[in-house]
Amino acid sequence: MTREEALELLTRHVKSDNLRKHCLATEAIMRKLAERFGGDPDLWGIAGLLHDLDFEYTKDKPEEHAKKAVDILKDTDLPEEVLQAILRHNAEMLGLTRETTLDYALTAAETITGLIVAAALVHPDKSLASLQAKSVRKRMKSKDFARNVSRENIMMCEKLGMELMEFIELSLEAMRSIRADLGL
Repeated sequence: MTREEALELLTRHVKSDNLRKHCLATEAIMRKLAERFGGDPDLWGIAGLLHDLDFEYTKDKPEEHAKKAVDILKDTDLPEEVLQAILRHNAEMLGLTRETTLDYALTAAETITGLIVAAALVHPDKSLASLQAKSVRKRMKSKDFARNVSRENIMMCEKLGMELMEFIELSLEAMRSIRADLGL
């Protein structure tokens, strides 16, 4: 599957501008993580881009989230490892276990996007350009800040062998690279 085909699928199934931006941010982080861990940036990027393909269909049924996405994607040429990573980013609700580097990377990447966006929005210029990693880390420590963002999922970066600050810096750099698309 090409990125253009993935974007077309995303546009067809995801109507919310914010959700599309979340998927684009996840894609950017996944591409950087692929470079760091020797994965295929195009494949990892597509996993990030399509991981929430079904969210608007399943938002009221979290125990179904990711299943419909995989149903939509099952007849594509995406490798099984990508389909499994998409399923496993919702492992807790589906009774699954994360097993691969791709699984942990997707879960941590898609989660940190929310923390970074929230940190940018409370920053004086509401921009990623001047947001510092230490600011994001400080916000992460505050349980009242972006309380729906799972700190536990972000900390899965350690399962990848990355320290938190390294992961935040990589994620922030990735999101800055597409900040015009994100409106931040």
